[in-house]
Amino acid sequence: MATILGQNQYGKAENRVVKITRDGDTHHIKDLNVSVALSGDMDDVHYSGSNANVLPTDTTKNTVYAFAKEHGIESAEQFGIHLARWFVNSQEPIQRARIRIEEYSWDRIATSDANSKFIGSDEVNHSFVRQGMETRVTQITYDGTNWEVISGLKDLVVMNSTNSEFWGYVKDKYTTLKEAHDRILATQVSARWRFNWSDDEQRMPHWEKSYAETRKHMLQAFAETYSLSLQQTLYQMGSRIINHRSEIDEVRFSLPNKHHFLVDLEPFGLKNDNEVYFAADRPYGLIEATVLRDGADARIPVDMTNL
Repeated sequence: MATILGQNQYGKAENRVVKITRDGDTHHIKDLNVSVALSGDMDDVHYSGSNANVLPTDTTKNTVYAFAKEHGIESAEQFGIHLARWFVNSQEPIQRARIRIEEYSWDRIATSDANSKFIGSDEVNHSFVRQGMETRVTQITYDGTNWEVISGLKDLVVMNSTNSEFWGYVKDKYTTLKEAHDRILATQVSARWRFNWSDDEQRMPHWEKSYAETRKHMLQAFAETYSLSLQQTLYQMGSRIINHRSEIDEVRFSLPNKHHFLVDLEPFGLKNDNEVYFAADRPYGLIEATVLRDGADARIPVDMTNL
């Protein structure tokens, strides 16, 4: 039976690069996990084993570290754009580059007023603590002409301790859930948003500002929505982003409902007046949806597991 080669790509995954920028005694950190995937004229290496068109994956790794020095890391998006452009434009067989980046955030450690008594320094600007909140992510794809940039975040845990209800739902013989008119709403946000910047003729977004503002509007919508369902909250979060950020055309969310169940304290002669909850980690409801600018196409994959 005849066989043919289908879609294929190769590269170096999870290149961990930490760039320290020294502004005198004040230091700045960019901490990235960069994965490179290249595709193009690669039939021969699969059919015959000829490596004539193959840029070694070790070279892609080296390029990541060299670019951190040569170009610096202004933002995850900008760094990925530099890499994608280089791989496609410098290697004729490579027709498409996909760069995926996770960024880990660090906060500067605030020292005491009397720190100089102990370490002989009047001011400390080089000590950091790793943030335990979200991981920032981006995926840059380039084919020599067109760009696609999808950014976002994962593992951002948020909670509203009130202003959330859940009632009026379908009930059948297997339904045991009681209606709630005052409940905790908590979720671990995984979100991706697609920029409408697609070619070098367009003005490039300010990536750092865009991320900060998008995150801000998403969190404000979560906090300010009186929620009758997590679906409603999701839609408000996406709509707030689309309405306030003109550079974004599409947002997709995956929101696990981190259930908090009231504990029955009656056996102990106590009344639980929405005060004591059991935080269940599984099973959990999983709410997923895309919010689009009117007229835009949906391009973010439904399954964001590897995005």
